[in-house]
Amino acid sequence: MSVNPGHLVPLVLASGSPRRVELMQEAGYVFEVLVPEVEEAHDESLTCEALTMENARLKGRVIAASRPDAVVIAADTLVYLDDKPLGKPRDMEDAAAMLRRLSGRTHRVCTGVAVLAQGGAVEHTFPVISEVTFKPLTEEVIREYHSKIQPLDKAGAYAVQDESTMIIERVEGSWSNVKGLPMERLNDELASFLKPSAG
Repeated sequence: MSVNPGHLVPLVLASGSPRRVELMQEAGYVFEVLVPEVEEAHDESLTCEALTMENARLKGRVIAASRPDAVVIAADTLVYLDDKPLGKPRDMEDAAAMLRRLSGRTHRVCTGVAVLAQGGAVEHTFPVISEVTFKPLTEEVIREYHSKIQPLDKAGAYAVQDESTMIIERVEGSWSNVKGLPMERLNDELASFLKPSAG
């Protein structure tokens, strides 16, 4: 059973992330996927909450302007270690270096989410932070892990949903947030946006 049957407000996910699409599908939403072309902000002076929400807004506004009939969801996820963002690795060597830095330590995963309606006239943003603790990783484990997943399209060079028992000791907070979209909070936020209009 879908969460938002077709007679309600159309829903658009402003992201090409297969992980976000999967999370939305698993939650039962019926939605379109439109990928925004936008230059993201990279201001490291901003907090993780401020930076990810700003990027979510930038992505969402582009799509909302072209789809004023729809509720638009946009998100940006960053991995933070020692208050510095870890983006996507440049190459496999950089990916291995990222896992060495994360090894045996706790880092934060921050997702900023923007929900927009009426072409962007209505806009609500929120951040969700989870903490992820890595096991101590040997070079052998790092090589084996990266042979099993594709790290180059993932912030921090890992994926919580892929072979995570090899590297992750525990996740505190929202697991779906670490995957790319904090569904618990998003479900609550969308409930008010997806009500059928009167008349």
